Amino acid sequence: MKKTLASFSIAALASLACGVQAQTVLAVSTWLPPAHPATLAQKDWCDLVSNNSQGRIKCNYLPRAVSAPPGTFDAVKNGQADLSYTVHGYTPGRFLLTQMAEFPFLGNSAETISVAYSRVSAKYPEFNNEHQGVKVLTLWAHGPGIVFNTKHAISKIDELQGLKFRIGGGMVNEITKSLGMNVTLKPATDSYELLSSGVMDGTLLPAESTESFKIDKIIKHATTFPGGLYNTSFVFMMNQGKYDKLSAEDKKVVDAASGEVAARMFGRHWDKTDRRAYAMMQANGVKVTQADAKFVKDVKAKTDPLEKTWATAAEGKGLKNAAKVLAEFRAEIAKLEK
Repeated sequence: MKKTLASFSIAALASLACGVQAQTVLAVSTWLPPAHPATLAQKDWCDLVSNNSQGRIKCNYLPRAVSAPPGTFDAVKNGQADLSYTVHGYTPGRFLLTQMAEFPFLGNSAETISVAYSRVSAKYPEFNNEHQGVKVLTLWAHGPGIVFNTKHAISKIDELQGLKFRIGGGMVNEITKSLGMNVTLKPATDSYELLSSGVMDGTLLPAESTESFKIDKIIKHATTFPGGLYNTSFVFMMNQGKYDKLSAEDKKVVDAASGEVAARMFGRHWDKTDRRAYAMMQANGVKVTQADAKFVKDVKAKTDPLEKTWATAAEGKGLKNAAKVLAEFRAEIAKLEK
């Protein structure tokens, strides 16, 4: 009897130990405010994975970001955090293929752009190859990019010049150069300080950012474009080593919550905040100028060559028929927006 009890106790302890070992805790970092759509989407993803793994995977939200935005990719790669997201353009020269999601006039919804981006990039392993060292959970994009400023209405290209703008980097840097704009590369999180101090006259951001970065009472003018003047590419990622240590069952849970599922989460949260931000702009008396057909045509004339330049460079990095891939991306957005 004693032997039987001892055997049972050993088996129970072994079972308990296996249960403890089976639980994975992900250290989650965010450099954006708690109520920001990207932070909320990341939490939704964590909740989904936790529920679908019956609690075997849990998220521990770190009290502060482990790195400034430009260092987040390497922070996840090196294991300072297990889960986070970042803007590709914050590290100039590192990512090229992802600039596909940053061209003008892509689409009018963060959700449709993000889902299309996830679908198309998943078909071409070259996109993943640019992210060595991390497990890409999804690629996604924010809502249509807007030109904000504190000085005057902008309704033509000439009126973009003479002002100082903050931009986030990536393809938007090339777009603004082609339009003759005076720009400085800084993270979006610096927008309030730069605008309130007068160091910058304007910033290029989606509508959401007027709320998230509390610039809704500083900016006076906004110029919108059909499909956005630009967009910004993001990666939502996990430390590769952490992913590799998951059981086969838990890898399936993570994979099922990633890709298009995660892209839709980020996009929907962003669209919701964009809509709320437009209402705030109206309440605060921000004067919104919608680019007319002439303005759009002039911008297209100056920025269209960037697509050919990108396609040539992308093919140099192994993406075959890059122009066709970009056309496929635009077609997927158009299909989703019908």
